[in-house]
Amino acid sequence: MTTGAARGDFPGAGALRETGKLCALGIDVVVNTFRRPFQAREFIQQCWFIASVTILPTALVAIPFGAIIALQLGTLIVQLGAQSFTGAASVLAIIQQAAPLVTALLVAGAGGSAICADIGSRTIREEIDAMEVLGVSAVQRLVVPRVLAAMLVAVLLNGLVSVVGVMGGYFFNVVLQGGTPGAYLASFSALAQLSDLWISELKALIFGFIAGVVAAHRGLNPKGGPKGVGDAVNQSVVITFLLLFFVNFVLTAVYLQVVPAKGS
Repeated sequence: MTTGAARGDFPGAGALRETGKLCALGIDVVVNTFRRPFQAREFIQQCWFIASVTILPTALVAIPFGAIIALQLGTLIVQLGAQSFTGAASVLAIIQQAAPLVTALLVAGAGGSAICADIGSRTIREEIDAMEVLGVSAVQRLVVPRVLAAMLVAVLLNGLVSVVGVMGGYFFNVVLQGGTPGAYLASFSALAQLSDLWISELKALIFGFIAGVVAAHRGLNPKGGPKGVGDAVNQSVVITFLLLFFVNFVLTAVYLQVVPAKGS
């Protein structure tokens, strides 16, 4: 009798194989991005679709998100007697952490699930196999435009969330907590720096790439027919969320170690 160890089915082998396939797909996407012909029409259509399903939810989520951060930090800073730093703390928290995460979660939840469902339905209808038989690369034709669209929309939405979140934080801090508008803006300009915005946009770009690649990977590998497509959509969202929080931790730790704080 063949044992599980002889077959190589050690604990975690399945997860390791899936991780390898996901990384391989990510590399294929990067390589095929520079190959011609570039699917410009598909790219524009996907940008419009992802933006149309994420702009309104992103704007609506950004307002209470900025308000929660402003109210919580405002209360804590008042207790510490450092009211003059409320603006800097709120704005930096929104730009560096909240905006990229909110953007990525909505791009993954709305746009990524749609990408996974679309590619998954094509896979179970054997359209992907037909494309490969005809010599058409499914990665170049279908996956690359969708991943690039997710990246572009994530970067643009990150700017939207930053603006809306900062405005919401300013309103709630000044109106509800009796803060001073001048002190709010002065503390922000005194402690914030341009690199804070760059790391925010870089996070959004990477998060968009991860969301697109994970959605495409699960869409290309559904199991169990139409029901498997639904399961793949759920799996893609969960996997993307886990990866986003891990990558966000790594990027934040590296940024705080590499880029010195303003005034230090």
